[in-house]
Amino acid sequence: MSFVRRATLVCRPDVDSRLIAIYLNDHLAGATVGLELARRAHGANRGTDFEAPLARLADEIADDRDALVDVMVRLGVARDPVKVWAGWLAEKVGRLKLNGRIAGYSPLSRVVELEALGLGVEGKRALWRALAAEAARDARLEGVDLTALGSRAERQRRLIERERLRAAALAFGTPS
Repeated sequence: MSFVRRATLVCRPDVDSRLIAIYLNDHLAGATVGLELARRAHGANRGTDFEAPLARLADEIADDRDALVDVMVRLGVARDPVKVWAGWLAEKVGRLKLNGRIAGYSPLSRVVELEALGLGVEGKRALWRALAAEAARDARLEGVDLTALGSRAERQRRLIERERLRAAALAFGTPS
């Protein structure tokens, strides 16, 4: 039996439970990419002014991924290990991008990583909003504070944008 057939979201007859399973597993893959990227960015920025905000961001992204897994369990959506693995692998392959240096981390690496994290957080924010709209119709989501998760995503987006602008100023020699 495939993971989508085991999904049991929403008892309404007009809802195709396979779609929510695909949607949540796509977001889980994205959360895996985001978490790996945040951890990498944090590790590469130890000892810099970027270390503390990136550590906080990595911790929060891990918590958000755990919250997504909790939602999936509540809704009876099984994890698709292939998508999670593909997300993990995509982040590793993404490290091969050119960054102005033959090997190693460069100031451009930080800018690009922060931009990618910002895109991921926007997607996560959209996820929490979509689930909040469903929560009123599905008691299994009771107890999941989707409003707080959405607010945290908004705070993360502001933090990322602030740090991205600082990183760009350092990389491109422009005043911040």
